[in-house]
This record gives sequence, structure tokens and C-alpha cells, in this order.
Amino acid sequence: MNLQQHIELIPADFSDNSRVWIYQSNRSFNSEESTEVMSFLNQFISVWKSHGTPVKGFAGLFYNQFIVIIADESATSVGGCSTDSSVHVIKMIESKHGVSMFDRQLLAFEINKEIKLLHISQLKSAVHEGSLNAETLYFNNTITTKRELISQWRQVVRASWLSGRLNFPSLVS
Repeated sequence: MNLQQHIELIPADFSDNSRVWIYQSNRSFNSEESTEVMSFLNQFISVWKSHGTPVKGFAGLFYNQFIVIIADESATSVGGCSTDSSVHVIKMIESKHGVSMFDRQLLAFEINKEIKLLHISQLKSAVHEGSLNAETLYFNNTITTKRELISQWRQVVRASWLSGRLNFPSLVS
């Protein structure tokens, strides 16, 4: 599934300001695992509450590697306990499938049409080796709204927060 197909799964009636959480796995889930992860997520969304009120929520598994949870707070605001309950589900998925979903030092890029994960400490050497450049697609998991998810989640490195941390070789001779 490509990005547009994933985006089309997001309910259109959710506010553009809906809150988004992205949890990136340190590896792809296989098809059996993906089915089970979606089952956990669907069950969670069906009972997700904030202060006793159902949350208008969505959860999906994008690229078999990113769990995306969305709460439309125009309907119900999501408090700390509600957020904690979503984290609990992610931790359960981590434990069940032996993955890491909270390593913010592990960054995702699309290189040669595949998702490649690089530890933040590897970025400069990846630029030096030429496997990472200013036009490489980066998955910006720091986004926080539905609007950003649709327009800024996948972006070229030069347009991301990483551009100021990396020096790319000049193309001018």
C-alpha cells in the first residue's frame, strides 16, 4: 500500500486538527502479525474512552511498520489517562511481537522503495557514503495533527528538521 492508500483509510470526517501519535516499529510486521496488530488496535479504538466518554478515534498500521493513532478532539478531548491507555496497547504489541516501538533515535527513510531504519548516530556516515541525501524521503514521526500526517509525514530530508543537522555535498562543481 502506498501513502495515498493509507491516507484514504483515515476518516474524512475527522477534524484536520485531530491529534496524531505515530509509533514506529524497529522492523516490519509480517502479514500474520499485521492482522493481529490491527485486531488489537480495532478492539482498543472500539472501547477507547476519555473521562468515561467514548473517543472518536482511528488506528491503523501503515507500511506494516507504523502504528498511527488519531483522536478527533473536536468530539472529546483526550486526557492523560486516555493517552496512557493507548500507550498500554502499544506496549502490549511490543511485548507480544518482540519489537521496539518507542526508540526515537531510530529514524525511518524510504531508500530504493524500501523503508530503511537508521540510528541517528548513523546519519552523517550515511550522507558521506551517499545512501542518504537531501532528496531522500523521511518519515517525520514528530507530527501531531491529521493535517500534518497528510501533508508532512513523509517529506524529503531537506524539508525536515534533519536538514539543519546534516551537511550534504554540494552539487555545484
